[in-house]
This record gives sequence, structure tokens and C-alpha cells, in this order.
Amino acid sequence: LPCLSLPSRMHLIQVDSVQRWMEDLKLMTDCECMCILQSKPISIEKDEQNELILSSQYSTCDNLQLLLKRAWIISTELTRIAQKLEKNRWQRVHSMTVRVNCHVRSMINEYNTFTRNSSEEMHQFEKLLIDKCSEFTAFTERCIQTEDEQILKSMKSCINETLTTVAQYFGQLIELVLTHEAQNLLRQIELSDSVYITESAISSLFSLTQEGAHLCRIIAKEGGVVALFKICRQDCFRCLYPQTLRTLASICCVEEGMHQLEKVDGILCLADILTDNTHSEATHAEAAAVIAQITSPHLTFTQHLSSFLENMEEIVTALVKLCQEASSGEVFLLASAALANITFFDTMACEILLQLNAMKILLAACSDKHIVDTPYSRDQVVTILANMSVLDQCASEIIQGNGVQLLMEMLFERSSSGNSAEVAACERVQQKSAVTLARLSRDPEVADAAVKLSCIPRLIKLCRSPTERNNSDSVLVACLVALRRLAVMSPDGLEDSDFQQLVKPRLVDSFLLCTNMEESFV
Repeated sequence: LPCLSLPSRMHLIQVDSVQRWMEDLKLMTDCECMCILQSKPISIEKDEQNELILSSQYSTCDNLQLLLKRAWIISTELTRIAQKLEKNRWQRVHSMTVRVNCHVRSMINEYNTFTRNSSEEMHQFEKLLIDKCSEFTAFTERCIQTEDEQILKSMKSCINETLTTVAQYFGQLIELVLTHEAQNLLRQIELSDSVYITESAISSLFSLTQEGAHLCRIIAKEGGVVALFKICRQDCFRCLYPQTLRTLASICCVEEGMHQLEKVDGILCLADILTDNTHSEATHAEAAAVIAQITSPHLTFTQHLSSFLENMEEIVTALVKLCQEASSGEVFLLASAALANITFFDTMACEILLQLNAMKILLAACSDKHIVDTPYSRDQVVTILANMSVLDQCASEIIQGNGVQLLMEMLFERSSSGNSAEVAACERVQQKSAVTLARLSRDPEVADAAVKLSCIPRLIKLCRSPTERNNSDSVLVACLVALRRLAVMSPDGLEDSDFQQLVKPRLVDSFLLCTNMEESFV
């Protein structure tokens, strides 16, 4: 957003538009009520007031969600005001300004009904924001009362400046509010001996982490990682370990969370949890999810995880065991995702996996459709195979475990739902299976098995038919490389036209030929 940075980071779950309208309707009508009541609260009886205070204690999460939704509406309205102002739509600008004014007052009143001990700084920003909103409304009202172009032009820059200030105050107030709420929740986690209160606080904290990276940074800066690992080191809170670890995984998507994890020896704690057989499978799975998060190859700030290397063998061993004993597809997915990321993180991991017979375990798991039941799981398995395939000893393991057959099947991976995330996962499975075949085909035995399983015709089909590879260039390149490797080992498997177009030219020329190929020629 041009005038506000914080709300642009806010996350809102995509839902049906009618459902969204129904949810927003209450906020909109509240807003109109506030307009009439001039922000004066309706008095209530003492008993009813006590009931209101009592109920608010048990709905912190709901109150925060209401606050975030109100903040999202305000930030959206501010953006729309800026757009209308650019087009000189003065009547619309004024009506939207009045609406923002009401929303701001409603938000502040709503927040003050359920918050406790808010700071003096927060009250100051509330007053600043309300005053500036009133000033903003007065400015826009003057604009609709005149048609003089010169006056309107001179006032436009002033309104722009006021809009920017409103957005700035609003962003700072939301930042203070969210920081205050994070501090309250963390204080509850640190001071409470009650499992119920701690569970409620962790649940609310997890909800906050789902609102985006900015909130995760706030929680990390306020000591969230430290507080949560403290829970993971207390046996009396064992029943809360899965929930706690899930929250930690969310916070560790940001650099501040990773730094805090390193400071509190979080890797060692995770290793202890994973290797402790007295913990539940759910706890082990969530610990694997944290490992998968902190070793993600998409993160650029994993270099400081020096303690990970010290505990890597223990962690990898525990994750392989979790894959082998997984009772559900979700558990297998989390454990295999962690292993896949670790194979990117350090090459020594591939050697450890080979020693642990991980190849055999993963190939066996793929034959169980209840365990490896989605393209996402197959993506993790083939990632591990692709990274392990750089080792010479890997070829014999693949042959023994009927791995070439699995790689051939993965070349046919297609999405059943058409969901964009699933389609992308299918593309990765096709690409990585072709990469693995290309790497392993340096071994004559693997190449011979691939030829006998008709891998060459399938690779040709993927190269020539854009729909077979979902128009993916990365799949095309991987298939061309694999085809060329197999063609060296078995030149008789190709027709002359395939050889002349897909193997003989430079790779880039074959790539351009295939990307320009029309479906009707296939």
C-alpha cells in the first residue's frame, strides 16, 4: 500500500465472497451505529458488566481476530481513499473518510473493552489517531462544499498529507496493540503453572502467527521462542508439546525466530524430543515440522545453524525411523519433508541416509498408498532420491528396491484436483524424477532397467507434449537431459527424428524446438 506498510502484510484467509460479506456486515452496521452514538458506550447493569468481563477472558483469540479484521477493513478503506483521491472523486472520498473515522473509533472502543493495562503510549496514539481522523473528515467535508478547482487543487496535497499521517498513526497503533497482546500471552505462558491457561495462551499465540510474517517477528522479538522452548523442557506440559512445537514452526519462518532458536539451544531440544521414544507420534511429527521449517532451502538465513551439524546424525536417524513407523500420510509428509530439506542443507546427510538404508525404507513407503498418498509426499521422496543419486553407491540401492519402476511412475504424475499448489507439486515430481534418472543412468545397470521399463518413450512424450508436462520448462529441461543420458547408453531406443531433434542438437536448441512445438504436431 502506498500509504501504509503494516496492513499490507496482514494475512486474511480466502473465503467465499458472500460469506465474507456476511462476516463484514456486522462490522459495517456497528460502524453506522457508532456514527449515531458519537462513540458513547451504552450503560449496562453491574451484573451484566461482570458477565461481559468474564466472557472476554475466555475469548482473547476471538477478540484479536475481530481486531485484525477491523484493521484489515480500515487499511483497505485507506487504500481506496487514496485511489479515489487520485481521480478527484470528492464525494466518494468524503463518504469513505467518514466510514474510516467510524471504523477507527469502533476498533479502539472494541479493543478497550477487552484489553487490560494498556500503556500510556497506546492511549496517546489512540487520541492522535482519533483527532487526525476528525481533522481528515473535516477537510474532505470542506471539499464537497466547493466547486472551485483552484481551492480543490490546493487542498488535495493537504488531504494527501493528512491521509499519510492517518495511515502512519494507524500502523503504529496496530503495532503497539499487537506487541502488547503478544507480551500478555507470553507472560501467561511464562508465569502460569496451569495446563489450561497455558494451552489457551499458546492457542492464541498460534492464531497470531497465522496472520503473517510481521506478527511472527513481533512474537520472536518479545521472546516467544524462548518461552515456548521453556514449555518443551518441562515434563508437566508434555500434553502441550505438539501445539507448542507447531507454534514454534510458524515463528521460525522469520529470521528473528531462527536467531532466538539458536540462542536457546533449540536444535538440541528438538533432537532430544525426536530421539525420546516416550514421546507421542504427534510430538515427534511436530518436532519434524520445526526441523523442516528451519532447514528450508528457500530461507536465506540458515547459515548460523552451526549446532545443527553437531546433532544432525541423531536427527536424521530419528526422522528415518519416523518415516518407517508413520501411521498416517501427514506424519510421513512432515518427516520426509525434514529429511528432504536436510539433504540440501548438508551433503553429509546423504551419506548418513545411505548407511541407515533410508532408500529402502522410502521406496517401501511409496508402495503403501495410505502413507504416501499425495503428490506432496512423493515430491519429498523424489527430492531425497535426487540428492542421494549423486553418490555412486546409490545405484545398487535403487535397483534392489525397484526404484527405477517408481521413478518411471513418477514421470506420469498428474494432478487430480487441478489445484494450483498440487499442479506445482506434480511438476516438481516429474522434474526431479527425470533428474534422478539422468544422474543414475551413468550406471549401465540402471540405464538398462530404465530402457526396459520404456522410460525413453515417456521422456520423449514429455518433451514433445506441453500438456503432459503442464507447459513446465523445468520438466522439459530435466527430461531432455535424462533422454540424452539414456540415448548414450541405448541409442537403438530412439527413432531418427527423435534423435535429430531431441538428442543431436545443442540442449538449448532442442529446448527451443520443444517450447515452440504446437500440440497438433504431437
